[in-house]
Amino acid sequence: MVLRSCWKSRHKSRSGAADCLLRPGWTVLLWLCVTLVACASGVVGETKNVVQKDAEFDVTYNDTVTSENQTIYAFNHTVSRNKTEGVRVSVDVSSQGSESPILFVVRQKQAVLSFQVPLILRGLYQRKYPYNHLGRTLCQPPTRAASETQYFFVDVSTLSSQGTNYQLRVSRVESFTLQTDKKFSFTASPSQPQYFKYDFPDGVDTVIVKVSSDTNFPCSVMSIQDIQCPVYDLDNNVAFIGMYQTMTKKGAITVQRKDFPSYSFYVVVVVKTEDEACGGPLPYYPLRPDELTDAGNRSKVLDVVVSPAINSEVYVMGMLFCLGIFLSFYLLTLLVACLENKRMGKRRELFQNPADMSPAETGNPATTDNCSTLSSEAITDSATSTDNNYGYMERTLDSVGRSRQESLSSVEEDDYDTLDDIDSDKNIVRTKKFLCVSDLARKDKRILSKKYQIYFWNIATIAVFYALPVIQLVITYQTVVNVTGNQDICYYNFLCAHPLGALSAFNNILSNLGYVMLGLLFLLIVLKRDIVHNRALVRNDVNALECGIPKHFGLFYAMGTALMMEGLLSACYHVCPNYTNFQFDTSFMYMIAGLCMLKLYQKRHPDINASAYTAYACLAAVIFFSVLGVVFGKGNMVFWIVFSVIHILATLLLSTQLYYMGRWRLDSGVLRRIVYVIYTDCIRQCSGPMYIDRMVLLVMGNIVNWSLAAYGLIKTPNDFASYLLAIAICNLLLYFAFYIIMKLRSGERIQCLALVCILFTAVVWGFALYFFFQGLSTWQKTPAESREHNRDCILLSFFDDHDIWHFLSSIAMFGSFLVWTCS
Repeated sequence: MVLRSCWKSRHKSRSGAADCLLRPGWTVLLWLCVTLVACASGVVGETKNVVQKDAEFDVTYNDTVTSENQTIYAFNHTVSRNKTEGVRVSVDVSSQGSESPILFVVRQKQAVLSFQVPLILRGLYQRKYPYNHLGRTLCQPPTRAASETQYFFVDVSTLSSQGTNYQLRVSRVESFTLQTDKKFSFTASPSQPQYFKYDFPDGVDTVIVKVSSDTNFPCSVMSIQDIQCPVYDLDNNVAFIGMYQTMTKKGAITVQRKDFPSYSFYVVVVVKTEDEACGGPLPYYPLRPDELTDAGNRSKVLDVVVSPAINSEVYVMGMLFCLGIFLSFYLLTLLVACLENKRMGKRRELFQNPADMSPAETGNPATTDNCSTLSSEAITDSATSTDNNYGYMERTLDSVGRSRQESLSSVEEDDYDTLDDIDSDKNIVRTKKFLCVSDLARKDKRILSKKYQIYFWNIATIAVFYALPVIQLVITYQTVVNVTGNQDICYYNFLCAHPLGALSAFNNILSNLGYVMLGLLFLLIVLKRDIVHNRALVRNDVNALECGIPKHFGLFYAMGTALMMEGLLSACYHVCPNYTNFQFDTSFMYMIAGLCMLKLYQKRHPDINASAYTAYACLAAVIFFSVLGVVFGKGNMVFWIVFSVIHILATLLLSTQLYYMGRWRLDSGVLRRIVYVIYTDCIRQCSGPMYIDRMVLLVMGNIVNWSLAAYGLIKTPNDFASYLLAIAICNLLLYFAFYIIMKLRSGERIQCLALVCILFTAVVWGFALYFFFQGLSTWQKTPAESREHNRDCILLSFFDDHDIWHFLSSIAMFGSFLVWTCS
């Protein structure tokens, strides 16, 4: 055999073999002798001295290895089916050289584990970190027998010709199997990862694995892996299988029994070589990519505890509680509607018997609550706003009772009358003894109704085209999380994230049900009012025709639709909340704030309110800046300067639009007109403002907005979306306060129902904001830093602080909408 192998090794070419066969016999014999000597010398040179030793547990073996000797340590231990013991191999090498490392190979019954010392782990930018002290836990293959003896071998070899000293110790791991609700402490490092086994007890289908530490760094990774060999427990392979997440102080993963056929799993904890993944600083940048960096001391003490998660009864209770809260609003609304119908029935009976009525009950426009006298400024606003370029329809007093059943097809918004006596009709209206808000609405009601219906149809179209790709995207996100097991993709509150089916945090999705249900209830309320008002117009009811604020319900329908869409998109966002889909949760918040301000403005200025196209274009610009702020605003002073300038300019333009009621033009002569106004009103005669109340509002609004712009420029907050939303909410609250004050100044009174709604909504908003600022997670930081804010459930063991924010904010928004309808 040796001759044959040597013949093949020396004659690899077909022509060489043929020449050998043609040579004389003595030549062939001499050649065979030379070849035999060469092969014999090669075999002897490659022979190693292999030594096998019977080894024992908990004994430290000090030995030396070279390229000429190889040592095999033979171990045996008894494995029981009902008891799992961990086996850990610890190696320490004194040599610092890495050119010829020592190779350790552990051969087991169903697995082979190999590693070299020094162990080289790579970090960012291909940094190399050597580790001379290693500790690895051996995986334990399951056994079918009640008890059996298993053997495993540790082979030690190297290619270095110089002797290298090493220490080898194999020991049993105490408490290798984790117990339910019992904390276990351990120490881990990049070269000494740890993992433990957990078996699902009978009757437990879901558990939460919590790993915690007192220190932020070094950065760690916790992983949940099935019981199989090999176990991936190094920084460069821990993400290969199972579920995993980075952590600093806190980490939690919900594990379901159905995902593991053996009803058991490994909890693996690995310390990373660098802290960049957890938001920590990086070491110095290496001069060369292959430069070895000192690994340093990166040991970390951690605690692990496995607790049972909630059962199906808690899921049912959570869903019933959520439905019960919001269905109670439907019942309460039905009760109020019944009481209101009963009261209106008695009122109609009184109208049928006018002899029994007091003067205050006659329905005179001067005395009814629905028709209020107006301040001189309101009259002036109407007078100065009827000649602008919006094209107002002339409307005489006789045309007030015109039936709503006329065709709308012939009425267009841009129709206008150019008669010279248009002002005479205005004077006729103003000579009425009791002037109502409806008398100052000069445009035809049918035109305005069509104009405001566009708000609803536009937002419905936006909702459809916005929601469909959002739903598709979040389904993809959830699928990626489930397939890859990378739980750093989504920013959940992992200590209170209850899965259901493919969803990882069903409770955060369920809590958004309030927005949808209360938004639908608000639409039903508006629809009922719309139907009642139309019936009153058909029967020529004087109160519906002449008194009160002109009824246009298009903006109300848009507000209800926006509230429902906020719930849907917030639920989509919470399927996988992260940096790339934040706008799903905030887009319709901006729309709700904008629509509410437009509705308040429309209550006193129905003829000159912005069109739907202009309003939605402005809201689209706000959302566009929101995206830019999140992507480019973090620490970018140039962006903040540009945004602050745009914010201030927009505030000035809007102030001018509101003060002059739209009767100004932005063209090349605007600067000349500004200088002229300043000269005539401030320098020449120093006259006060024509509209004092409006000027006070605009001055306060500019102070607030300029202050917010200065705050953003100085602080440059990381959460730009919340900062932009705060600007919208502050302006809405400011304008609402001005609206209430002007109602009182004009002699109107706030009805009892509206006052109750205002107080109730203010209290609910206060509690809602408290829970909002708890901040259980934040995508402005790394996933590991976000998990530091995670907290346990506080309501029914199912809902967390953010879920309560969803409950309260949906109720508060619904109450705010009711205030808008009542005020």
